[in-house]
Amino acid sequence: MSKAKTDKTASPKTARKDRAAEIANTLEWLITAFMLAFIFRAFIMEAFRIPTGSMADTLKGAHYRLRCCQCGYKYDYGFEPQRFNLPQDTIPHGYIKPFHSRCSSCGYYQPTGGAMQIINGDRILVLKCIYQFFEPQRWDVVVFKNPLDPSINYIKRLIARPEETVEIIDGDIYIDGQISRKPPKVQNELWMPVYDNDYQPVRPREGLFNGHFWQQPFNIAGSKWEIDKADRRKFRLSSPSDQINYLSYDSSAGNNFRATYAYDEIKEYDYMPYCSDLMVRFYAEPAGQKGVIGIELSKYKSRYRGWVDLAAGEMVIEQLSPGTAANKLKRELVKQPIAGRPALVKFANVDHQLIFQFGDEKLVFDLGRLPDDAGPRDTSIESEVKIFGSGKLTLSHIAVFRDIHYTAAIINSAYLSRAAEGNPFTLGKDEFFVLGDNSPSSADSRWWQRDGIKNNHQTYRKGIVPRDYLVGKALFVYWPGGFEFPWPKEVKIFLRNNSRKNGLLRVAYALVSLNWIPDVGGIRFIYGGSDKQINKK
Repeated sequence: MSKAKTDKTASPKTARKDRAAEIANTLEWLITAFMLAFIFRAFIMEAFRIPTGSMADTLKGAHYRLRCCQCGYKYDYGFEPQRFNLPQDTIPHGYIKPFHSRCSSCGYYQPTGGAMQIINGDRILVLKCIYQFFEPQRWDVVVFKNPLDPSINYIKRLIARPEETVEIIDGDIYIDGQISRKPPKVQNELWMPVYDNDYQPVRPREGLFNGHFWQQPFNIAGSKWEIDKADRRKFRLSSPSDQINYLSYDSSAGNNFRATYAYDEIKEYDYMPYCSDLMVRFYAEPAGQKGVIGIELSKYKSRYRGWVDLAAGEMVIEQLSPGTAANKLKRELVKQPIAGRPALVKFANVDHQLIFQFGDEKLVFDLGRLPDDAGPRDTSIESEVKIFGSGKLTLSHIAVFRDIHYTAAIINSAYLSRAAEGNPFTLGKDEFFVLGDNSPSSADSRWWQRDGIKNNHQTYRKGIVPRDYLVGKALFVYWPGGFEFPWPKEVKIFLRNNSRKNGLLRVAYALVSLNWIPDVGGIRFIYGGSDKQINKK
């Protein structure tokens, strides 16, 4: 008797049940993934795009990416759609001519030239709900609901916190009467170029550089300093080790120290206040172990120097007073440099601190936290910058920077802002004060002239961000304005000329105009503040 064969093929009814189970599992997975993504976006982290330039150069809105046609220095210039009769937050496809700008290094007034593509604003990640668990820190970059229109998100830097009194004095922030110093990582982000000697014009006798032909702003007249004939970006010195020689920065030849922004319009440059917090940086290569290397900075009527004695192996910070010997404020032994090896040299006067660096060694002197601790204030006096040395030296990569300078008045007007000097602003419980890094072009706590909107027809007082409106902390720039793929020029011209007649060509033109190649060098963390309280005197 033969044995019947077993049919291993599933019945149609069983197969249908299996397919239904697979579809149900897939739907369950998609729903779970959607819910997790929704929860992540709503409560943990969300991506935002920066629409305007109020936080430039820290965070950029829509802008042009420019390179000076004289010296090659790269800088960004903001795109404002209103100036082209376009709705706010509009980024048109194609190319538009930028307005006149000024190079932030050589001072060349760049002509409009041809039309250029507009680069989209930085895209950032914001850590949400962090302020439900941790107190906001001063100098954090925060996203919040605009008190005047809570449907719109704003991004600014948090300056003052609940129950503090804030005052803007000569561009600096004072909290409860004492200066608030920026943490080192924040400060490094906020230094702005005044002049970089590595970028020199190729046609110095053509065009306007701050209204005149270009000339080297570091004056060597009357000294033994010489411009290196093989590399005009370097300076050389050969003098006795006991004979000091000066390189003086001439602000009438180069960019001056006004609080200008290459990102903004140039028409108001002459009305901007002077910034007196400066830094000078270069690399020094001594030929031996004798001589002196130093930098001198003035602020108001006070003069300070940071220098190193190569023979003694000593770093010094000192104050200079007319008719008296130099007052050594701080000194410290330092390792002698290796002959023939460049050493980093920096000297900064910022937030009432003198910071001198030679190689890896750093010397810091605290001038005090009160407004007049750095000497009698006279904001009409422009600061002076000098580099000095003796012996045999070669200097390279020389650059001058200024600090961010918070403005407290409407340009060319006597109208003062909230928290301006003499008009301190005291915050109440759960109230915060915010400012934009692009101070002349930021609508922030200084200028809001209407009460904030609150539920139940109630209001918040002018100039504050309520705790309830804090959205989160800006954490990371994950997609800076990118670059186009280098499509053949003929392809773009064809698509542009025919895009109005054909929908598919219009889509194709939009696709080839996308900046989908990321600017890897612009991917960065956004540094915030410190929760340390200032020490009361």
